[in-house]
Amino acid sequence: MSIEILVPDLPESVADATVATWHKRPGDSVERDEIIVDIETDKVVLEVPAVEAGVIESIAEDDGATVLSKQLIGILKPGAVAGEETKAAEPTKAVAASNEEQDLSELSPAVRRLVAEKGIDVSSLKGTGPNGRVTKEDVEAAAAAPAPASAPKAAPAAVAPAAPAAPLASRSEKRVPMTRLRKRVAERLLEAKNTTAMLTTFNEVNMKPIMSLRKQYQEVFEKRHDVRLGFMSFYIKAVVEALKRYPEVNASIDGTDIVYHNYFDVSIAVSTPRGLVTPVLRDCDKLSVADIEKRIKELAIKGRDGKLTVDELIGGNFTVTNGGVFGSLMSTPIINPPQSAILGMHKIQDRPMAVNGEVVILPMMYLALSYDHRLVDGKESVGFLVTIKELLEDPARLLLDV
Repeated sequence: MSIEILVPDLPESVADATVATWHKRPGDSVERDEIIVDIETDKVVLEVPAVEAGVIESIAEDDGATVLSKQLIGILKPGAVAGEETKAAEPTKAVAASNEEQDLSELSPAVRRLVAEKGIDVSSLKGTGPNGRVTKEDVEAAAAAPAPASAPKAAPAAVAPAAPAAPLASRSEKRVPMTRLRKRVAERLLEAKNTTAMLTTFNEVNMKPIMSLRKQYQEVFEKRHDVRLGFMSFYIKAVVEALKRYPEVNASIDGTDIVYHNYFDVSIAVSTPRGLVTPVLRDCDKLSVADIEKRIKELAIKGRDGKLTVDELIGGNFTVTNGGVFGSLMSTPIINPPQSAILGMHKIQDRPMAVNGEVVILPMMYLALSYDHRLVDGKESVGFLVTIKELLEDPARLLLDV
């Protein structure tokens, strides 16, 4: 009895998805709970495991296909051994067909895209897949193979000076479709630019007190909590305190209403191989510095491995992005709708500063707050940023609530 391979239940906010990668092909063996295929949505990648050990009998939707929730995408034959069913089902003409020309319509979307990128003649390829099917590996091998040498031509009677090679000969282009995540990021960024009255205000903060505190307690902190003490926990603590003092920054616009949030869920911008995502730290006002560091580390690892869930990406009342880890000195971050503001942290750099009439070299960092001017006025935005500056320059304020 065959088992249907179905698309997992998609969240309510996700209309459809894309078949990202089949890890197995027809005829391949799979173990129970082994990942068969990845389904990509505009938020996360969903992994579909095998419910039983067996052999992939067929694939209904190949790489690149758009699918819906609970749609049939393949068939798994449980208890079978790889090779037996394939050999029994293959007609005798399969061996001969492997050497014949294949039409582009017979190729999977991913292989067709690769053929177009590499400029490969499909008729010259010998497929190594089931039934002589051309695979990605066949196309890549053909692209990597050296071009055959052409027969030498007779030299002309009068040898003209060789013309220099055309500089355009080495120019090339590659066209690849955008991933669902990248398309969604593009849509939301454009939405933020077009639907908000976005403005950015700047300030700078002396990071020496935080750096001294971190250096003093780094080793003890790591031994006690089994996690390194970073800067982000201080940023989050300062942001939460500033949000308490300026509730407009923690609010959002819903139609003609202003929604004030009495909780503090902060989104953290994380760069992943798939693109930028913003997992959410929930109830930050109830978390200790150690709890924040542990949660950030957990979300960063999940983001890197593509394991973030939809629930971990939904919500958030305010966003913190740290471009300083990439060397950014200053930027104007874009609001993450429907939030009303985003805080950009940047590179810490030694700069000469005037202190009590003397020039002192201090580790300084620029702060940038982008906000929706429809909801947040200049007074509140500047006050919010100044509050963060004061809290970071004197961490004792966080403990004393002053």
